[in-house]
Amino acid sequence: MKNVYFLAIPIVIGLIIGLIVISNGDNSDQKSNLFSKEKLLENTPPIIGDIDAKITILEFGDYQCTFCYKFHQQTLEKIKESYIDTGKVNYTYKDFPLNGLDSILAAEASFCADDQGKYWEYHNTIFNNWAGERTGWITNNSLLDFAEQNNLDLNEFTECVNSHKYTQKVIENQNFAESIGINATPSFLIFNDEKLVRVIGAQPIEKFVDAIKQIN
Repeated sequence: MKNVYFLAIPIVIGLIIGLIVISNGDNSDQKSNLFSKEKLLENTPPIIGDIDAKITILEFGDYQCTFCYKFHQQTLEKIKESYIDTGKVNYTYKDFPLNGLDSILAAEASFCADDQGKYWEYHNTIFNNWAGERTGWITNNSLLDFAEQNNLDLNEFTECVNSHKYTQKVIENQNFAESIGINATPSFLIFNDEKLVRVIGAQPIEKFVDAIKQIN
């Protein structure tokens, strides 16, 4: 199955069309810990959906990424309607800012919005105003405008962004993604307590349906 990868937890053996991507060797315990639910959800924003849902979808994304934008515009709402709103699956996000400093700045701003309880509103506003990769549309002014659209306290938001309060958090998420072999955006880990499936790219809803069936 193209662009769908399977991993077992905690053994952490993955199959990519029959190829092992994470082998079980002397450091298997260390790798297993990286793929624990606790580690995967570290530094993520609030979960969307039932926190006790048996399956989690974790997206690794970049606010400038073309295919991240397409996923959010074309597929995420379908997943939400069929799986998240029905309590079968929950969803969250980790920043993987491959497109440089502007993507890091946007990620920092989203956590500043989270300080005021509006992470997802702000996150969605960024994607709804997407204007390409490395085109200069992410600026302090545009991020402040997005904050105003979401009725944030602008002084608090500006102080948070200008202080780069969340730079380290964003970089830690990027480093973690690289440590588990994430190398493209969007990438998705779909998992429960026993199994994990990796999906790469802005795949159609059918790919996610198939991945969820593999776990159930």
